[in-house]
Amino acid sequence: MTPIPSPARPRVDTRRVETLTRELLLALGEDPDREGLADTPRRVAAWWTEFLNRDPGTLGTTFSHATTTDDFVLVRDIEAWSVCEHHLLPFRLKVAIAYVPGARVLGLSKLVRQLRVHANALQLQERVVRDVAHDIAKAAGTDDVAVIAVGEHLCMSMRGVEAAPARTVSSCRLGRTASDSELAARIDHWVLSPVL
Repeated sequence: MTPIPSPARPRVDTRRVETLTRELLLALGEDPDREGLADTPRRVAAWWTEFLNRDPGTLGTTFSHATTTDDFVLVRDIEAWSVCEHHLLPFRLKVAIAYVPGARVLGLSKLVRQLRVHANALQLQERVVRDVAHDIAKAAGTDDVAVIAVGEHLCMSMRGVEAAPARTVSSCRLGRTASDSELAARIDHWVLSPVL
């Protein structure tokens, strides 16, 4: 087993977030001392701290793997939430992660943990997908990785064009998941097929 440590992130200044949330409520014409809002600044600060400073645990535990086939590992229907860095509104992702193991195989939970590391931030969907693919490739020791995400962005659903229930699809395919059309088709089949 080869553990890969979680990346360090700057800590959230919860006291300052609480103060700024109170200021935001005032700027919105609200009374931050009224019954429904009195504890809102503390709750908002606690949420940002929990969301941005969540410890995903060990990210890259791998196990030796004797490969004799060209099969892939696929975990799909992974849901994750992130926050759009352009509007500070949430977006929800449904993600599939596939890779062809070489000499090492990742624990399945590590695929989900890699996604959460990148989703729990101010983000763009395309960046989440790209960074997860590259980190899985490093952790698994293979370039043959595909990450496909379908996102619903509240910045499109709630504001502007109000295009609910529009979905955004993005993918990052590395190695043979991009160059081998037969492998790509097999991955796509299982990503898109109904649950067994």
